[in-house]
Order: sequence, then structure tokens, then C-alpha cells
Amino acid sequence: MTTLRIKNLTKKYSDITALEKFSIYIKEGEFMVLLGPSGCGKTTVLRCIAGLTNPTEGEIYIGDQLVNDLPPRDRDVAMVFQNYSLYPHMSVYDNIAFPLKLRRFPKEKIDDRIKEIAVLLDIGQLFNRKPRELSGGQMQRVALGRALVRKPKVFLMDEPLSNLDARLRMDMRIEIKKLQKKVGVTTLYITHDQVEAMSMADNIGVMEAGRLRQIGTPDRVYNSPENQFVAGFLGVPPMNFIECNIVKEGSQFYMTLDGTDIDTYGSNVRIIIPEKLSIILNATNEQTIVLGVRPRDVHVLGSNQSFEGMKIKGVVSFTEHLGDDSIAEISLGKYVLKVSDIGDQLGNLIIGKEVHVGIDQNKICLFTKSGNRIQ
Repeated sequence: MTTLRIKNLTKKYSDITALEKFSIYIKEGEFMVLLGPSGCGKTTVLRCIAGLTNPTEGEIYIGDQLVNDLPPRDRDVAMVFQNYSLYPHMSVYDNIAFPLKLRRFPKEKIDDRIKEIAVLLDIGQLFNRKPRELSGGQMQRVALGRALVRKPKVFLMDEPLSNLDARLRMDMRIEIKKLQKKVGVTTLYITHDQVEAMSMADNIGVMEAGRLRQIGTPDRVYNSPENQFVAGFLGVPPMNFIECNIVKEGSQFYMTLDGTDIDTYGSNVRIIIPEKLSIILNATNEQTIVLGVRPRDVHVLGSNQSFEGMKIKGVVSFTEHLGDDSIAEISLGKYVLKVSDIGDQLGNLIIGKEVHVGIDQNKICLFTKSGNRIQ
């Protein structure tokens, strides 16, 4: 096992910056996932590590060795691609054996390694088949076998499950995670699918426009986002954001929303901000903030139901039944608040009907207009 360290990696194509001062450290045996939208630079990171793309600036260390000037074959990394990249004219056995033959391993050692891979991935029965005779899941196992057979120092995976159907993706997520822990290879996996990232990663690095916006455990990046981009990218449905003007009268804080007809407790258009959030706001000079709350932390209330937190009145504008869960949208003038985990209340939510919702103040995230986390 070995570490992988990237320091201030920058990649420019003419006037386009694909990566800007990207730095990350991956421990021995760690499963790190880079998560971000298409075009954010994830694949460029992998290609620079593998030696397929030369960085404009920055340093790449595999273990203690600086590998910037090493050719790809000398970096001792293995890469699994989105389209598997199997040789169509070769059998499964020959596809897996190919990297060992390139390195002139003796035939006996190749046979021994491939038998190990066959047991590990349960693909021994496929050895005589060609790629065209395999299912998507079988091709993925063969691609994994070819990468693992030479026991690389680092394993790079470029959205390897994106071509599989939903059920097979779920099964392969579990298999890859178990496999990685069993062989202990330091792994960098990239995806735009947050479910893959949350379910597989030891740590997640969230990327936007060539920059690393946050890194941490799945629980941390989900529950303690450091900026509005991370908060909005993770979560299905995504986090609700409402831009609010802050008003202070004495020690009491209120928020107002432009262009809405919100009542709070049926009294006025100002929403009382609970004490815990008022303390946070008192330490800032922000006149306008963005309030963020996940749909699961918004609760539909009965008309006379008390609630410890923020209480807002809106109008039901949409409902959607999703089997185990349901989603409703509550219109707050020009804003829409998504509510999930509504259970048996779905039947009572009639489009066009006024409802009260409560927001758990302990789950609220506050951001500046520029997107930085206030708390």
C-alpha cells in the first residue's frame, strides 16, 4: 500500500483552466471519491496522475516519489475506464493477462495471478469468452481484474459504473467497495453520482470548476457543508435555499423575503428568527443571507400545532409519490420549499391549499450571498 499526494495541480488549455491549484492527500489503503458535475475537472485529475495528461503546474507524488516526469508505464497505477476499454479480439483471459505480458512476466506467474483474480472476482467461467459475449457487469469485472492483476500501488477509477443499469450499479457499488477493502489498494474514484460517493467513500472531495470545494467523510460533507455549492450538490431532493433580508429590533432578529406574501403565526410578513440563529447573526454584519435547509428537516404542521423553531405559512403547489417517500413543494411567493418524508400526510396536501410548515432550527445552514458558510 502507498499514499497519493497532489500539490497545487493546475492544468490549462489555452485560455481554459481545467484545474486550479488542486491539492489532495490520500492515505494508504484509502478509498477517496472525487465528486462533482460534468466538466469540473475530475477526469483531468486522474489523467494527470496516470501520466496521460501533463499538468501545467503542480506536483504528483506516489508514495514519496515525484512522478511528474515518469512515463505512464513506470508510475505503477492501474486505471478502470468508463467504457471498460477491453480488447474486442482478445478472450477474457488474454485481456486480463495483457498488462503482465507487456512486462514480460513468465507464463507460470501469469497463470497464478489470473487464478487469484478469477477467485477474487468470480470470473473463471468467462475466460474463453470475448467481450461481445459478456454483460455489462461481467465486462466491468474483467476490467477490474485487468487493473488488479499486476498489483498496482494506486487504483484509479473513472466513472466505471455509469454505463450500467440502476440495479446493477447498486450491486457493483457493493462489490467494488468490498473488493477495495480486501485488496487494500489506495483508490481514487471519480463520479458525478452522489449516491455512489456517499455509499462507497472513506472520504469525499467535492469539486466545482476545477477547484476542490470541500473534503471530508460522507457524513461531514452532507451534514456540515462549508459552502452553498456543496450544500446544494449533495442531497436528493437538494437543499432548499431562501435569500432573506435581516432586520434587527433590539435583541430580536427577523427575516423578510422580497416578493412573498408569507405570514408568520398569522401576524405579519416578518419571520421571527429563533434565539440560536440570532446569536450567530449577531456576530456577523450581513444584511442579506441565504437560509439553507434540507427537505427532510421541513415539517408539515397542523393548523394549531406548536413547533419549536421557525414556522412559515405557504401554499401547496406540487406533490409527488415516490414509493417509500413522498415530496411536496410549498410555494412561498417567488420561493419554493421542498418537503420530504411526509408519510401519511400526503393525502392531506391539496394543491392550492394553505399549510404551515416548521423548520428545525438545529438543522438550518446560513450562507452569505457569495455562498460561504456563516455557521
